[in-house]
Amino acid sequence: MIKTKNLTRRFGDILAVDRLTLEIPPGEVFGFLGPNGAGKTTTIRMLGALLAPTFGEAWVTGHQIGEGDQEIRRNIGLLPETPGLYDALSAERNLAFYGTMYEIENLDAQIERYLDMLGLWGRRHEPVGTFSKGMRQKLAIARAVLHEPKVLLLDEPTSGLDPQMARLVREFISELKREGRTILLCTHNLEEADRLCDRVAVFQSHLLALDSPSVLRQKVFGRKVVFHLAQVTPEYIVAIENYDFVQEVQDVEEKIVVTLNDPEKNNPFLVNALVQAGAQIRFVGELRRRLEDVYLQLVQNPQGGRR
Repeated sequence: MIKTKNLTRRFGDILAVDRLTLEIPPGEVFGFLGPNGAGKTTTIRMLGALLAPTFGEAWVTGHQIGEGDQEIRRNIGLLPETPGLYDALSAERNLAFYGTMYEIENLDAQIERYLDMLGLWGRRHEPVGTFSKGMRQKLAIARAVLHEPKVLLLDEPTSGLDPQMARLVREFISELKREGRTILLCTHNLEEADRLCDRVAVFQSHLLALDSPSVLRQKVFGRKVVFHLAQVTPEYIVAIENYDFVQEVQDVEEKIVVTLNDPEKNNPFLVNALVQAGAQIRFVGELRRRLEDVYLQLVQNPQGGRR
């Protein structure tokens, strides 16, 4: 549904996007993560046929950028970082204006559907200039999906929203995912990306890493199991550290933290070894790294090396 090959954009001497190559299949929610100035918004503008690449190619909904720009614009929904709305018009008339441009059938029903889904139907007659930032953001999202696009490019959809409104927007994105839309989501909210995205790309002008959040955690940090013991002795460490599947053993405050392959398969061997060595096991759990930890490790250490 979205495919890029060596997609590149320069602004004078500044290399904003460097040879980006990726493929996003239909129905996937794809997270695009990176610091400010990394080139995320520039990429969205190129994929939305708003900005021509300096070099490379890209296809959106089967149409190539630079050749099928009109069809691309017809088949995508775009939420820019700073969406422009007509302040003097009501929410309903804002959507009616854009819906007329897209020649949407049953426009009134579509407007009612999305204003209702986003909690704005009761405010439909009010001028948008009186809306809060959160209400304006929800209206901009309604505008992006009004024509039922196959692909959505969302740039910071929950930026600046209070927790209640951010949750409503996340639930709305989840509903769009269930409908089979392809969604490219740029966000600095890494917890949000972890919840919503099938895969994420960590990006800093060029691609640093790409995979599902769970696989990225394993690639960067490995999988770590924590054994909570009544006490830790050197004998317990010796009992487990020589297994081939054990990569690292750490003694941390009456806990043994073990980095290992395939905990589901290999944990029983470690439990048995500890019990035979005389350990009293109080609890066993897996140490789950946040996506934020993975992101920071990749951005600060572009080689992506495991700690």
